[in-house]
Amino acid sequence: MYKNFLKRVIDFVLSLAALSVLLPFLLILVIVGAIVMKGNPFFTQLRPGKNEKIFRLIKFRTMTCEKDENGELLPDEQRLVPYGEFLRSTSLDELPELVNILLGHMSIVGPRPLLVKYLPLYNEEQRRRHQVRPGLTGHAQINGRNAISWEDKFALDVEYVDNITFVGDVKIILGTVKAVLKREGISSETSATMEDFQGTASTQEEKTSV
Repeated sequence: MYKNFLKRVIDFVLSLAALSVLLPFLLILVIVGAIVMKGNPFFTQLRPGKNEKIFRLIKFRTMTCEKDENGELLPDEQRLVPYGEFLRSTSLDELPELVNILLGHMSIVGPRPLLVKYLPLYNEEQRRRHQVRPGLTGHAQINGRNAISWEDKFALDVEYVDNITFVGDVKIILGTVKAVLKREGISSETSATMEDFQGTASTQEEKTSV
């Protein structure tokens, strides 16, 4: 009942209420972001949602669009401005995703929506993370976020898919508040954000044998 119906109702009501209450604050972030980023304060990108249906994710921009002499984007750590670091460390960059939740692209709690280019790299077990709507926060986000491996993240995502409950979602939301306040797991050990997923060894072996 909760997983198939009430969860979506709660998502809609809470995202609508949050957008209404936070509107003045969001407008301030839009204005400040436009000044700091010298243009569009929003970052949008196609991401796979439930059943791998593609939607456009909306976030506040945290990195500039600076490129090298070859026209390639500079590394994340060179484009991540102090204002962007603040947005990321406080998770304020995620607030526009409330619109995605309101529209039904996402849920408040669920596996984080990742890049479309990762779709061919998942093994069958990892791909199960797309059986539910992606979330603003999730099981992996309160258990290490970017400080744990991709494989550990996906294992936590699948564990969530198999055990969705109202109480579990409340615990994840409360855990997210704690993680944000403590600013845990923002970066991996070797990157300002998170290294690209390259596929697991089992997935690579499967592709080689085909």
